Amino acid sequence: INAEYGGPSPASESYLRQDKLLDVIQRTGAQAVHPGYGFLSEQAPFAEALSDIGVEFIGPPASAIADMGSKSASKKIMIDAGVSCIPGYHGDIQEESFLKEQADSIGYPVIIKAVSGGGGKGMRMVFKESDFIPALRSAQEESIKAFNDDRVILEKFFDSSMKPRHVEVQVMADSHGNALYFSNRDCSVQRRYQKII
Repeated sequence: INAEYGGPSPASESYLRQDKLLDVIQRTGAQAVHPGYGFLSEQAPFAEALSDIGVEFIGPPASAIADMGSKSASKKIMIDAGVSCIPGYHGDIQEESFLKEQADSIGYPVIIKAVSGGGGKGMRMVFKESDFIPALRSAQEESIKAFNDDRVILEKFFDSSMKPRHVEVQVMADSHGNALYFSNRDCSVQRRYQKII
């Protein structure tokens, strides 16, 4: 999509405008859309809108985008599948007093993470009980501004002395039941909550 079809160069006026993209897709007669990364690639409503007009979204189904975009939903899916997960709380009850009880039960240090977050936004490490409520409020405030969602999950925080690893598995599948595993990558090396490797 270029300026002729999609609008001016600021992303908020072009690539992030689902209505403009759908108009361009229909005017050009596109049969499929590969969203690249960022912009609308992780937006389930965009994948659903393409499906509604009969255009193939080259990417995961909208339901998978929604599930993986929510830390609480993805944790539940993993736990239900028998995958070992970091101890924590990922439920629907979000009252301050209840979340503090959960953090106390997990044991400090804990990490507060925005359910819809990424890039370190809405995330706070809490090393002692007395810091939990201020950290929770701060995480929720940042999360609502960044993601329009103030829900959080809690996890046990493992510092570098425990040598934790963040490993991701890369998988690609098609609509015919074929799938490929593209190795894994160690995402443990990060700068400002962004993966370096």
